Amino acid sequence: MSETPNLSAHRWAWSVATGFGSGRLKPAPGTWGSLAAWIAWLGLVFSIHQIPRTAFECILGLLTLLMVFVSVISSDIVARQANLQDPGFIVIDEWVGMWLALWPTRHTVINAINNGIWKYALVGMLAAFLLFRLFDIWKPWPIHKLESLPGGWGITLDDALAGIFAGALIYCAAISCMLMGCKLV
Repeated sequence: MSETPNLSAHRWAWSVATGFGSGRLKPAPGTWGSLAAWIAWLGLVFSIHQIPRTAFECILGLLTLLMVFVSVISSDIVARQANLQDPGFIVIDEWVGMWLALWPTRHTVINAINNGIWKYALVGMLAAFLLFRLFDIWKPWPIHKLESLPGGWGITLDDALAGIFAGALIYCAAISCMLMGCKLV
C-alpha cells in the first residue's frame, strides 16, 4: 500500500495531520515535522512575547493543549482513511511533542528576543529538539506502551510523553546549571 494514499478525505485533517506538508518530506518525515513544529512554535512566541506574562503562559499552554486534541482527531481520521495504524506522514504528533519539549525554554527565548542574546535560548531549544527526537525514536517504557492505544490516541500520546520526558530533562539541566552558577533556560 502506498505511504501517502490519494483518498477523498477531510482536507483539514490531512493538512493538520501531515504538519501542513512537513510530514511528506523525505527522508525522516518525523524529523522534518519536528523541525516545522519548532519553527511554528518560535513564530508563535515571537508574535505573542510582548503580552503580559500570565496571558502569554495561558495562550501558549492552551494552544499546546488544543494541539493535543486536534492531533488525536486529525491523526485518527487520516490513519483510518489511509488504512494504516501510524503512518510516517502523520507528524502532528511530533508537533505536540516538540511544543511540550520546548515549553521549558519559553522564557529564555523571550529574553533572547528582547535582549538579542541567543546563546542560551539556542542551546535550550536545540537540546529540546534532540532530546525529543531521541525519546520519540527510542520509545523507552512507558512511551512505547502508549503507542498501543487505539487510533489517534496512540499516535499522539506516545509523542506527547516523549516531549514531556525531553522537557523534564531540560528543566533538570536548567536547575543543575543554576546550582552551578550558569543559566541554560
